[in-house]
Amino acid sequence: MTLEIVELGRAIRERDPAHPSWPEVIFSYPGLHAVLWHRMAHRLWIWGFRGWGRFFSHLGRMLTGIEIHPGAKIGRRMFIDHGMGVVIGETATVGDDVTIYHGVTLGGLSLKRGKRHPDVLDGAILGAGAQILGPITVGRGARVGANSVVVTSVQDGTTVVGIPARCTGPGCKKTDTVGYGLPAQELDPVGERLVMLEDEMRALRVLLEARRAG
Repeated sequence: MTLEIVELGRAIRERDPAHPSWPEVIFSYPGLHAVLWHRMAHRLWIWGFRGWGRFFSHLGRMLTGIEIHPGAKIGRRMFIDHGMGVVIGETATVGDDVTIYHGVTLGGLSLKRGKRHPDVLDGAILGAGAQILGPITVGRGARVGANSVVVTSVQDGTTVVGIPARCTGPGCKKTDTVGYGLPAQELDPVGERLVMLEDEMRALRVLLEARRAG
């Protein structure tokens, strides 16, 4: 446990631009505390003491604002910055050196038992408010933009943004769009609404002309 605290502390001091002191990291960083609470909860979970695992997980959530299910598998040196509102589901796995900002959810889309949550591989960065949903994979060194909703796997070293999230920047597959960042194969909700309004206007003009003629 002591070695892990040292590793986490070094990771936080390296990755946080605020450059906190060691006392700040140890006593005032909920991301570090959340990981330590999870280590205890996860150990109890895999030993079969699931009720106690959930209890320790609940204590960690109350004290840090970060909810990590005791069944989730968390790698080394995970840095949760700010942390409030982070949720990591039961079957999620997080690799080494991952950075997670506040409001991120690693959630499921199914009510069935089994693998329901994402795998986040080494070195990935998940921006504030990002929602990564379902049994998908966020690749090594990938970046997920703030408030993005990710429902398909992300390749190693790529950046995805938007709702639903799509690859952006060099190395991404070119996708034809119809406006508003929507790919051509999907409906444009604004355009569809404009078409409906135009149809209504035409119908009103016909009725107006009919009344004038009568």
